[in-house]
Amino acid sequence: MIKLKEFKLNFGPQHPAAHGVLRLVLKLNGELIIHAEPHIGLLHRGTEKLIEYKNFIQNLPYLDRLDYVSIIANEHTYALSIEKSLKIKIPIRAQYIRVLFLEITRLLNHLISITTHAIDVGALTPFLWAFEEREKLIEFYERISGARIHAAFIRPGGITNDMPFGLLDDLYSFCNQFNYRLNEIEELLTTNRIWKERLIYVGIVTLQQAQEWNFSGVILRGTGFNWDLRKIQPYEVYNLLDFKIPVGLFSDCYDRYLLRVEEIRQSLNIIYQCLNKIPFGNVKIENIQLNNLPRQLIKISIESLIIHFKFFTENYQILDNEIYVSTEAPKGEFGIYLITNNQNKPYRCKIRAPGFFHLQGLNFISQNHLIADIVTIIGTQDIVFGEVDR
Repeated sequence: MIKLKEFKLNFGPQHPAAHGVLRLVLKLNGELIIHAEPHIGLLHRGTEKLIEYKNFIQNLPYLDRLDYVSIIANEHTYALSIEKSLKIKIPIRAQYIRVLFLEITRLLNHLISITTHAIDVGALTPFLWAFEEREKLIEFYERISGARIHAAFIRPGGITNDMPFGLLDDLYSFCNQFNYRLNEIEELLTTNRIWKERLIYVGIVTLQQAQEWNFSGVILRGTGFNWDLRKIQPYEVYNLLDFKIPVGLFSDCYDRYLLRVEEIRQSLNIIYQCLNKIPFGNVKIENIQLNNLPRQLIKISIESLIIHFKFFTENYQILDNEIYVSTEAPKGEFGIYLITNNQNKPYRCKIRAPGFFHLQGLNFISQNHLIADIVTIIGTQDIVFGEVDR
């Protein structure tokens, strides 16, 4: 008589489809997954504690390095939390520019999410095409900030600089040609028989499960639940823009793929509207009084140099406050929780990273699937370990 014995298998942390330093301990019955236990901690950098030891401006680059695929989306949430604490409102032109680059960031994120997932399943060509388009988008990052990846572009009170001459025209030209490239990627994947067989009815998430596990973003909307913070609690100028929130039916891997493709199209729609509506004006607050420290447009002098040095070393102080600000980042709800105590740095900082919650549900999502399906499921969860293991 033959007895079948369950056995354990380590998936990662060196696995090329783990999307970061993830170690999964899989309990298997043959090739069927009985239990999947995620192990994190291999990347941990203590970002939240580091933020508590730097002043508010010095902390900004830490946010860029959390989700290194959605850079500007992270720093934007942090800037909003500071602005809400200080009760300041930035100029309308700066808000449009912020939204413009937030949607460029969404394109960057979804392109790498869809096409690295395609590589995991066995399709290489979409990855090469998408990275050519990402390179063009990264050039826009470089033109407005001087950095290809870690932009530090959005600051409390506005943005670092206005856009260089000709950037809006080039962005319009990019959007026109990118539509055709997106169609080509879809031609390879959307109706491909192998792609559909690998994704359909794999990794199904119900609405109840999504709510119980605090899922957000594409995984939540895939269940048919229309939830997007850009619509539910609008920030910047999203309430002035017309766009749709795509929702799915089953929230399986194929649904999540289709939703990301449609979100790319909606982001292009938002970018077109911003290009048409963006007004002239300032891109940062000109006069602001923060704890008797003036930051004014004054002539270059020794006094202005001293004020500048004093502002960027001591920084401003925020009175006792407790605040939580969340935005619709490309991966889901990204939140910053700050406690301030009349100092020039946060007393406590807690970051709500959407990928962390999605990873916790990997066990029930992957049960009774094959080992090959775990790669597909992780790919559509869109996990980046900079934010998961912060």
